[in-house]
Amino acid sequence: MKMTNLRCILLSLSAVVGASFVSAQTVEHIKYGDFSNWVTRHIHESAVIGGHDKTIYEIGPTQTIEGNKPYSNLGGSPWATSNVYAKVSGVVKTSNAVYPADRSAKNKCAKLCTQIEKVKVLGLINMDVMVAGSMFLGKMFEPVTSTKNPYSKMEMGIPFSKQPKSLVFDYKVDMPNVNYRVKSTGFSSKKQLPGHDNAVVFVFLQRRWEDSDGNIHAKRVATGGEHFSKTASWTNGHRLQLTYGDLSSKGPVPDYLQLRSGDDRYYARNSKGKMVPVTEEGWDSADSTPTHIIVMFSAGSGEPYVGTEGLTLYVDNVGFGY
Repeated sequence: MKMTNLRCILLSLSAVVGASFVSAQTVEHIKYGDFSNWVTRHIHESAVIGGHDKTIYEIGPTQTIEGNKPYSNLGGSPWATSNVYAKVSGVVKTSNAVYPADRSAKNKCAKLCTQIEKVKVLGLINMDVMVAGSMFLGKMFEPVTSTKNPYSKMEMGIPFSKQPKSLVFDYKVDMPNVNYRVKSTGFSSKKQLPGHDNAVVFVFLQRRWEDSDGNIHAKRVATGGEHFSKTASWTNGHRLQLTYGDLSSKGPVPDYLQLRSGDDRYYARNSKGKMVPVTEEGWDSADSTPTHIIVMFSAGSGEPYVGTEGLTLYVDNVGFGY
């Protein structure tokens, strides 16, 4: 073999190895974002709705919790889920739509499902509720004691001051071959609506501050979001790019990425320990330093109690790209 050819081959190999090394170094994985570890909870529901023993899951250090105990993030896990223990008017009910799933023999991932929760009250009244599994960076406060103002039951976002270029993750989508959604609140008959639902992921970087009255304000530093509308096999290292500064200057902003300043505001705990809404007051400059990040994955993108039954989003290896 000529020396020039050998040199070319060696240079090519070096480039490949170097590129792999650089790629590996530019992703900072989120703690427990490989979804290899899960907390298993066993909860006994009230007799009035059947008295069933239910299993629900949380993302955190591997362990099992027995009994009807409120959960708070364990092991420094930044993740919360829509899986919840509720106690409304003394009635214990659980809901689970986020599961650990086997991606391979030795590798787990998160499985987010859109499904019907079936409840029978006093053995006579059937109540079907459509739920979409979701997971997010933040905390859920248990037990949930009412269905009013659901955002006030969760703290969306965690402290974060870096400026990533992207959210990086592996994903797979199972999309049923239907073109309708089902609305099922449990208090009225099921209703079919046109068009299937989508799985969704979005990222908000915020710069927050608190006023003298304990109200929390924010400006949006960066935004990213994507809908998944078709069945897709595993895609590894998918990069959701973030746009810094005024997203509206790039064109129309989708509803789910709009600034949250009304009834759709997320909540956070202020310095006085009180849960208050976070009001986004505008787009921040592109070079601003954020104070918090919001990341949400969900098997549904529509209104509450509406979804395409069977829509499933699988997620693995979540991190930030730089």
